[in-house]
Amino acid sequence: MACKVENIVWEIAEPIALQNGVEIYDVEFKKEGPDYFLRIYIDKPDGNVSLDDCEAVSRPLSDALDEADPISEGYYLEVSSPGLERQLKRQKDFDRFCGEMIMVKLFRPRNGIKQFTGKLLARDEEILQIELENGEIIEIDNKDITVVRLAVTF
Repeated sequence: MACKVENIVWEIAEPIALQNGVEIYDVEFKKEGPDYFLRIYIDKPDGNVSLDDCEAVSRPLSDALDEADPISEGYYLEVSSPGLERQLKRQKDFDRFCGEMIMVKLFRPRNGIKQFTGKLLARDEEILQIELENGEIIEIDNKDITVVRLAVTF
């Protein structure tokens, strides 16, 4: 159900975001405890999403969702930036952040390790390639990956 809701909400939210100079980065519809949350993550090419940007999308989006009524449950609407440690999901995300440091979590350990951090070199339909801090280049099957996030380094 959530996937269908997320796709419908994305279609409703996208023109509103574009009218306000931002793009939809991700849409999540999740039940947490007794409550449902609809989270819309917006982004800009420079990554600097402000509170004003979130508010500019949130108000008309709330009205559009009330009118379209794609969700039968009561929910909380949240519009925010994907943040510094944003999850990379779509190929577009991987292309944009190629060369950046990422953190990769696996379903099962590989050589006793379940999490890798390194520079994103490439990703296609089957393989993610990263360069570890020691210079070693590894390839990971996408089917073995549970999550990929940008890694914040200081």
